[in-house]
Amino acid sequence: MSLRRQLTLSLITILILFAVNVGTHFWGSYARGESMVAYRNSVTATQLSTEVEQLLEDQRQQILILATLRETTDDQLGDAELQRAEEAIEKINSKIQKLGRLSHSVTELNYELLWNKSSALLKRWLKFYRSYNDPNIEMDMNDPLRFMDVSQSLQDLEERQAFIAAQRANIIDRTIALTDRITVIAFFASIFLTATLGYFLVSYTNTSFKRLKKGTERFGSGDLDYRITDIDDTGELGDLADAFNDMSDKLRNAIYDVHKARDAADEANEAKSMFLANVSHELRTPLNAIIGYSEMLHDELGDKHEINRAQFQQDLDTIIKSGRQLLNLIDDILDLSKIETGNMSLHCETFEPAALLLEAFDVLAPLLRNNSNELRRELGELPTFNNDAAKFRQIFTNLLSNANKFTDAGIITVSARELPVNPEWVEFTVHDTGIGMTSEQLSRVFDAFVQADSSTSATYGGTGLGLAICRDFCTLMGGSISAESKSGVGSTFTVILPSDPA
Repeated sequence: MSLRRQLTLSLITILILFAVNVGTHFWGSYARGESMVAYRNSVTATQLSTEVEQLLEDQRQQILILATLRETTDDQLGDAELQRAEEAIEKINSKIQKLGRLSHSVTELNYELLWNKSSALLKRWLKFYRSYNDPNIEMDMNDPLRFMDVSQSLQDLEERQAFIAAQRANIIDRTIALTDRITVIAFFASIFLTATLGYFLVSYTNTSFKRLKKGTERFGSGDLDYRITDIDDTGELGDLADAFNDMSDKLRNAIYDVHKARDAADEANEAKSMFLANVSHELRTPLNAIIGYSEMLHDELGDKHEINRAQFQQDLDTIIKSGRQLLNLIDDILDLSKIETGNMSLHCETFEPAALLLEAFDVLAPLLRNNSNELRRELGELPTFNNDAAKFRQIFTNLLSNANKFTDAGIITVSARELPVNPEWVEFTVHDTGIGMTSEQLSRVFDAFVQADSSTSATYGGTGLGLAICRDFCTLMGGSISAESKSGVGSTFTVILPSDPA
């Protein structure tokens, strides 16, 4: 028989002994408790019987006195005295009922006999009190037979209960003696088996723990390729060795994940550094234009020559255009900051999406002409929206601006249609025939601070915030945005929005 089986059998034996011991203890406690309850009930019933007997005797003496006074005098029984008499009889009746609740099955017949006789006697006494003031009703209250019958029944019940109490006391004594003997035998047997089991357990586990200690020391020294394989056990110690081996694997994987996360953090840090460089460039360009043209205008105003109003107007337009470009860039940064801090909220209002799209087309018309791009519109009948009009306008302004920026002498197509499965949702698409993106570039096109690659930022400018803001705005408005693209062919951005976010 293997050591595992010996330990298991020893443990089972000890558990059985403990179970017998505990079961005997609980059985003894239960039997003792039941017997004690019965014994206390018997004692209480005996005391209650004595009390009822005394109350009956007192009530009988009072009735005999009142019966004598009724025959010899014309005194009437007052309402207060009648109420006290009724309360006294009710008290006797309630105590007899309580005596019945304390009775055992073996005293049930005695109690029924007492109840029938006492009820008849108490009704007769109650009738006497209530008809005391009526001289036409004659009642002989001197007959002692009824009272003697009740008293005898009460004594019989009391003797029977005393007999039961003595029996219960004997049962308690026998139960205590039996449970004590069983408890002592099981206790010594448990000590013997526990000592035997401890000896085998110490000798068995000592070697295994030494091997486990060696494995943990190897793991602690950084040798995560070491494996604890010299424990001939398929039970808990074997499971513990497997757990240490799994821990080594997980620790090695965790270290790999940490290195990977560190690399990702470095990439993110590099992306933000590139973003800061791009932003500084994008901020510097309109600021240089604003400062340069402002200085030129200042110098022209200082000259005494006549001002060229057409050139002056053109320079002011350049300043305004640069200022708006700078404002849009700052707005993008503030919007992204609000989104990341959770402070961006919806301001719903009723608007026609087609009208806002046409406004965006008109605003971007000069940019389209500069890049020689053709804008095509495929707008069907669209439902009225109850959503954030400003964010709706900004989404498509950003998408159209991006499409125009990366397309030269091409075609930009904007289409919108209700979804057939649910007319309350509208699908908008912005398709261009520009430079397109690779699959790797497409996978991170909606990430903040990221553009397709460094050459894109150098060639086309921008901060990499526009599409990230579009994605967050679409989510905030209850919809979504997705992109499809192929390098050298063009890109398609699809926006799906509900007419009402609720």
